[in-house]
Amino acid sequence: MRILIDTNIIIHREASRIVNEDIGLLFNWLDRLRYEKCVHPLSIEEISTHQDEQVVNTMKIKIANYNLLKTESPDDAQIQQIRATDSTRNDFIDTSILKEVYNNRVDYLITEDRGIHRKARILGCSEKIFKIDAFLEKCIAENPELKDYRVLAVKKEYFGNINLDDEFFDSFKEDYNEFADWFNRKADNISYICVTDDSVKAFLYLKQEGQEENYDNIAPRFPRKNRLKIGTFKVTSTGYKLGERFLKIIFDNALQFNVDEIYVTIFNKRDEQLRLIYLLEDWGFTHWGEKTTENGTEQVYVRECKPAPNLTAPKLSFPSVSRRTSKWIVPIYPEYHTELFPDSILNNESPNDFTENEPYRNAIKKVYISRSFNRNLSGGDLVLFYRTGGHYAGVVSTIGVVENVVTDIRDENHFIEICRKRSVFDNAGLRAFWNYRRNNRPFIVNFLYLDSFPMPKVNLARLRALNIIQNAPRGFEPLTNEQFNEILNLARANESYIID
Repeated sequence: MRILIDTNIIIHREASRIVNEDIGLLFNWLDRLRYEKCVHPLSIEEISTHQDEQVVNTMKIKIANYNLLKTESPDDAQIQQIRATDSTRNDFIDTSILKEVYNNRVDYLITEDRGIHRKARILGCSEKIFKIDAFLEKCIAENPELKDYRVLAVKKEYFGNINLDDEFFDSFKEDYNEFADWFNRKADNISYICVTDDSVKAFLYLKQEGQEENYDNIAPRFPRKNRLKIGTFKVTSTGYKLGERFLKIIFDNALQFNVDEIYVTIFNKRDEQLRLIYLLEDWGFTHWGEKTTENGTEQVYVRECKPAPNLTAPKLSFPSVSRRTSKWIVPIYPEYHTELFPDSILNNESPNDFTENEPYRNAIKKVYISRSFNRNLSGGDLVLFYRTGGHYAGVVSTIGVVENVVTDIRDENHFIEICRKRSVFDNAGLRAFWNYRRNNRPFIVNFLYLDSFPMPKVNLARLRALNIIQNAPRGFEPLTNEQFNEILNLARANESYIID
């Protein structure tokens, strides 16, 4: 397997004074799987223009650890069309690097560059282009016997119980002169943290702010609103979708505190910060302005807590949803239920069985695979998930919102590729599901996990007694507005995310 690695990843890997845990974990997997690490000749040109002379000198020595591509593939008509939009030398180099994957000279390209990912979608080869976190997911899914990066679930913890000397916090100390003092003053405050092998992998601190808050150092100045500030937020790439898990925590707290707006101030000096900015933008955060302090100038990103529901791109307005859509109820078997929805755990299940993170557990975006007769779901539709179990044990546990439905699946490999990252099934399970009924191939519903209903959950016996539904769903079964509203009422659902 030949893996082409983009320039910036090589720089951060090989520069002696830069420590990046994300890239270290990536290269650990590449080495263990014995993949051939390749570098494009034009990456050498990019490295030579780096402003840090130490990086350039280090790279000239260490570049021998990579397989330098000896030739370049020719430009075809599609590549020439892409080149016509390149306005800089860096754009030209990005296209040249992407071209080697497009022409099958290498198997995959790993890059954090959004421009390259955009070009790959145009060329139709995006399935071969990975960000670091996505490639780690692929490695974990395809090599379960190597899965030793087991991490504990996200927990609430007092600052005073967290090891400030963990190298995870070094970047904060570098960016903020007062960080250590600030951290220690917060000893009795709660944070959210994820730790594995005694090392911090993700950290989040949230602060509720009222209308009297002083924002003199933010330009343009904030108007008076109740806000939730993402005070300290960092996630290292693990392949386990920790970023989405922490975003869910942010949105849940914003709803709980009933704030008007969520915001974050963040430097954009390092790749890890840019990845976090991209993640926030993907979920609806927009650039507001800048915050200037003695530590420098940070970028400010904001998001409404309850924006108008976006039916075509629900994650841009998540968790806001609309009642003015179709409603469905669908079954999920017990063996998959809590794997996919760990927050919907039942009283007769042990939390100890679900403490290790998995991509499908942490992700807000999830996959449901079905052969249901009803396939006409649309973006923005609301789905209630029914954990099967019969008259008394079958319960409605969870609500989600549909992103889209995929029915044009080319073949088994395509099916596995688009399911694997967010499905509870491993590759063998996906193959079995695909081939179970050859005359009725499955389709895929991509949806966003909204909320889990509190215990005790409403069961089928209660639904039958109240004549809401009589039969357990066997596929995607439509619900009337009245049925949907009655179920939410019985489930004691927190309906604050339903805007209209």
